[in-house]
Formats: sequence, structure tokens, C-alpha cells
Amino acid sequence: MQEFTVRPQPDDPRLTRTVSGIDHEGQPIGATVVMERPLTLFLNGREIVTMMTIGDHPDYLAVGYLLNQNMLRPEDRITGIDYDNELEAVVVRTDRETDFEDKLKKKTLTSGCAQGTVFGDLMEKFDDVRLDPDAVLRTSWLYALTRKINTAPSLYLAAGAIHGCVLCEEDRPLLYMEDVGRHNAIDKIAGYMHLHDVSPRGKIFYTTGRLTSEMVIKTVQMSIPILISRSGFTAWGVDLARQAGLTLIGRAKGKRFIALAGSERIVFDGDPRVVADGHPRLSRKASLEEDAA
Repeated sequence: MQEFTVRPQPDDPRLTRTVSGIDHEGQPIGATVVMERPLTLFLNGREIVTMMTIGDHPDYLAVGYLLNQNMLRPEDRITGIDYDNELEAVVVRTDRETDFEDKLKKKTLTSGCAQGTVFGDLMEKFDDVRLDPDAVLRTSWLYALTRKINTAPSLYLAAGAIHGCVLCEEDRPLLYMEDVGRHNAIDKIAGYMHLHDVSPRGKIFYTTGRLTSEMVIKTVQMSIPILISRSGFTAWGVDLARQAGLTLIGRAKGKRFIALAGSERIVFDGDPRVVADGHPRLSRKASLEEDAA
């Protein structure tokens, strides 16, 4: 795949609008704000959940959500995906019945933005996944990825109040998805990978949000061995990463980063002396918003 096969579209008029207000001096100002709309997901005619999303890539979001909640299995054959913009609904159809009724009986609210939910047992597939022990992360790749991702046009840079997730390979960002919740952004990538048969082998996952238990579980379920964030960690996220053998890197800004799990995969081949310490387009306020998100 080429770099940024899928990338944010900050100029798409459907994703943002301008709202009038005043600034700190009382002067009139127009602020760009991200749109937020409901999307109701159906699986084989059964309503599953209504998610708040920016509205792009509803097909990828729907399939990725069902996969990451274990409501679809990789071997399930999808026969159709129908999206109705007026009804704000997406329907995923399979060639056989799924076990989603049992999943709906157990509903656990997660710490994700926009009230993300995980159905059934959070750890259902977690213990069965074996991450690639031969995967490596070169620090030269890490420095290149953070520079390319942070300078790419995005809704985050245009309006803020949004999370991004990026599927990468070596020093190349491949798929860059954004949404109001990081769980939506990672589900979009999971859906794209499934529908386009993209292998997790040799892949690296980057997120702008916190490294929570949910982000670790979903990354492990997708069989991606390396997870990077420019934000911080939660304790359970670290514990689960160590349990699964996931390389977990946070606070990745400029030449700085912290690895709290899987550090044996890191190859120190980059020279931090030639890397800028942080990126000038990421303001102090934006950095604080990331850590609080």
C-alpha cells in the first residue's frame, strides 16, 4: 500500500462547520467545529447500537465495530453493507446467523470518548492471540512516522476535538482515520483491513488518544504487535499489553517517547539529536487536550 491510502479530508464541508463567537478580547470570531451525528448500526435486521460519529466511512466503522466486539468472526461472509444517509443507519448482512443476541445480554461501558461500548466478555479472544515475536520498531521509523502524521492535513489541526488512528508499516503511514471517539477511529481501520484483506503482519498502530485497556484489547484483537501514542497510559492498559506481549509506546512527541511494554522489539537506530523536540503545529493547549482525552 502507498502512504496515506486513506487520509483525513479536513476540507470536506460535511465534516465541519463554522460557528460564530467571540475571542478573549471580546472580538467577533468564527470557529471551525467538528460535526457530530448519530449512526445506528444493524446486523442482519437487528438493531445493535447507535454511535456518535463524524459520518465518514460508515461501512468501515460498522464492520470494524462488529469485528472488535466479537459479533462478527473473521470467517463470517458479509453479503451486503447498506448505508442510508437520511435515516442515518447502516445495515451489515451476513450469510448466516451470528451470536450477537448473547452479546447484547452483557454490556460494559468503556472509558472511550462518546461512550464507547464493548459487548460480551472483554477478554474473549485476548488470551488466544499470539503477536508476531519477530516484529521490530526502529526508532528511525518512529521519528519519521510522528513527523509525517503530525504534519498531515487533518480535522485535528483544523478544528481539534477529535481523535486520530493510523495504520503504519515501517516509516509509512497507510490508513489515517479520525473520529470523535478513538474507538470509532480504530474500528474504521479494522473494517478497512477486513474488507480489503490487509494483513496485520509487519504493521504498527498509532493513536492520538490515551493508551487505555480498550485500545490495547482492540489492537491485540487485530493482531498488530506495536501500539504508539503521543498521549499517556492507563495502568490496566500497561498490564494488558505486558500480558499479551504488545509493544506499548506513549508520550511519543518529537525525539521523546516512553516504552512500558515490549521494549525488546525496539531497535535504536535513529539519531535523536537531529529530531525536533515536539512539533510546532501542536500547541501547548492541544497537547494538554490530548493528555486529558
